[in-house]
Amino acid sequence: MMPASASTSLAAAGLSVRDDGRVRIFCVDRPEHANALSRALILEYSRAVLDAEEDESIDVMVLTGGGARVFSAGADLKEMREGDLEGRRFRPPASRVERSLFEIVHALTKPVLAALNGSAIGGGLELALACDVRISHPDAKFGLPEAKIGLGAHFGSVMLPRVVPPAIALEMVMTGELIDAAKAERIGLLNHVVPAGEVLGATLAVARTIGANAPLSVRRVKALARHGAALPLETALALDPGPSPYRSADRMEGIRARLEGRAPKWSGK
Repeated sequence: MMPASASTSLAAAGLSVRDDGRVRIFCVDRPEHANALSRALILEYSRAVLDAEEDESIDVMVLTGGGARVFSAGADLKEMREGDLEGRRFRPPASRVERSLFEIVHALTKPVLAALNGSAIGGGLELALACDVRISHPDAKFGLPEAKIGLGAHFGSVMLPRVVPPAIALEMVMTGELIDAAKAERIGLLNHVVPAGEVLGATLAVARTIGANAPLSVRRVKALARHGAALPLETALALDPGPSPYRSADRMEGIRARLEGRAPKWSGK
């Protein structure tokens, strides 16, 4: 569990964190700001997910939002406008001092699932794209409308064509139009569409199924799928990321448990 001091700073930034067994749930709770990602929130969010990555008691992470309407509307435009009025220098994503939250989430070795309680727009969709699995409900909308307000959808423009067919991704980023959940599921942006009140529960069910598997194996297949997708077949097959499950104690335990008809007891070694 996180120390009380960390929970206090997270709450002040608009982020709550709780554990469900070996699953850590992160919830952006700024409904009055459409769960927008302020600079303070991004910093605390980045720290929190990195803490979970290092926490041996956590196997899976779930990202969600407070309320029933919006997962996140992305960047805090009011905060951005205030900076412009004050004459503060605006740095593009690739030129900022701090690391991008989206890149941090994408680089995590543990599985990360997005429970999209509502629409994911702009940076909200970019955060969802950084996750491994995305689940939402029929009323949610999705899109990268940055071109409509003079921004660039930096992470989304790179990631969206890797998740959905490139021509569809290009249409989405160039028009800035939103799509509904039915289309998002059809093109592969969403893994599942469930009733609105069941999004978090459905996501936790998938998280628990993943968490019941050997942690070394789960991280291995995630790394191979992520890194191997952009490589030639022969190069991808030669990848050997992280500790090998083939030489692990968990491999022997998994086979023994299967033959004995019981649940395995994973050691992560």
